[in-house]
Amino acid sequence: MIKLPLENDAIVLGILIIILAFVFYTHASKNRFLVSFYKYIPALLLCYFIPAIFNSLGIIDGESSNLYFVASRYLLPASLVLLSLNIDLKGIIGLGPKALIMFFTATIGIIIGGPLALLIVGYFSPDVFFTSDGEAIWPGLATIAGSWIGGGANQTAMKEIFGASDKLFSAMIVVDVFVANLWMAFLLYGAGISDRLDVKLKADNSAISSLKKKMEDFSDKITRIPTTTDLFMIAAIGLGAVGLSHLLADLIAPRISSSIEAILAVNPKSSVQFITSFGSDFFWLVVFSTTFGILLSFTKARNYEGAGASKIGSVFLYILVATIGMKMNIGELIREWAVFKYLIIIGLVWMLIHITILLVVAKLVKAPFFFVAIGSQANVGGAASAPIVASAFSPVLAPVGVLLAVLGYAIGTFGAIMAAIMMEIVSM
Repeated sequence: MIKLPLENDAIVLGILIIILAFVFYTHASKNRFLVSFYKYIPALLLCYFIPAIFNSLGIIDGESSNLYFVASRYLLPASLVLLSLNIDLKGIIGLGPKALIMFFTATIGIIIGGPLALLIVGYFSPDVFFTSDGEAIWPGLATIAGSWIGGGANQTAMKEIFGASDKLFSAMIVVDVFVANLWMAFLLYGAGISDRLDVKLKADNSAISSLKKKMEDFSDKITRIPTTTDLFMIAAIGLGAVGLSHLLADLIAPRISSSIEAILAVNPKSSVQFITSFGSDFFWLVVFSTTFGILLSFTKARNYEGAGASKIGSVFLYILVATIGMKMNIGELIREWAVFKYLIIIGLVWMLIHITILLVVAKLVKAPFFFVAIGSQANVGGAASAPIVASAFSPVLAPVGVLLAVLGYAIGTFGAIMAAIMMEIVSM
C-alpha cells in the first residue's frame, strides 16, 4: 500500500520532472487545441500550479521536502550565471539608443511603480499593507519587482532575500501572471497595428530593417550542435561560479551581519535596518552569481550560449519553479481571497504607472513601438515571452527580445532590491 503524501524526495523529484516534461512536450505540440490552450495559459503557470495541485490534494508533501532548498541554493544561482552569460553589451548598444532608452525606462517604471502603487492603494485601504496573519506584503511585492525586471530566477531570489512566506509568494505568482499576461495581450495586439502607432509616436522605424539583418547574422554566428565537451564546460561554468559564489558569500555575509547587529544593538532605529538583508548569505550568493555571469560575458565563455547555456539555465529555473509550486496550498489561497484581491489592484495600478511612463518617454524620444514593446516585455516577461512579442513584429527579431531580456536578468536583482527598499519605507 502506497502511503500518501509521498515524502521520499527521489520519488517527488521524479514526479516533478515528469510534470515539466509533460508541460513542455504539449507546449511544443502542433495540436490545434493545445496551440490555442497555450495562447492563454502560459507554460510557466502550469509548471507552478500542477505541482501545487499535487500538494493541495495530499499526493506530495511540499513542506517536508528538501528539494526547494537544494534548487534555490544550487540551481538558482547556476541559472543566474548561465542566463547572464550571453549578455552582449556591444550588441545591445548596437541596437541603438532608443532601444536601450525604452528598456531602462521600463525598468525605472517598475522600480518606482511598485512603491507608488502601494502608496496609492494603501491610501484608500490602509489594511492592505499586511495580510490577515500580520505579515507585511512588501516582501511579496519585491518578488514581483524581481520578476518584472528580470525573471523567475530574480523573483525567487527576492523571495529568499526578503523572506516572503510561501503563502504570500503563491499569491504574488497569481498577481504576476495575471497582470503580466494581460499587458502582453495588448502588446501583441499593438504589434499588428505598429505602423499606425509609430505614426502617432512620430517615430522613424527604418532602423528596424538594419536591426533584422544584424540579428540574423548574430544568430547564425553562435548557434551550433553541442558536444559532450560543450555540455561539461557549461556545467563547469555554471556550477563552478556557484561554488565560488558560496565561498565568497560565506566569507562576507557573517561579517556584514554582525556589523549590522552591532549597530542596531546600539541604535535600534538606525537607518541600517533597511539593509539588514545585506547580511544574508543568500543575498550575496545571488549577487555574486549574477556578477560572475556578467563578467564571463566579456570572455570566450559567452560562446557557449551557442551550445545551449541559456537552455540549461532555463531547465534549472523551471525545476526551481516546480519545487516552489509544490509548497503551495490552493485551499489556503481561496480562504485568503478577501486579502489577496487587493494585491491584484496593486498589480494593475503598478502596471498602469509602468505603461504611462513608457508611452510618455516614447513620445518624447520618438521611439518606434517595437522598442516600446520589447523594452517593456524584456522586463515584465523576460526571456520566455520577450521573443514572442519581438516575433510578432518579425520572426528574425526574436533574438532582440532575448538580448534585452538577458540584460534584465543581469540587473533584475539590483533593481528589485531598490524597489523593495522603497516599498518597505512606504509600508513603514
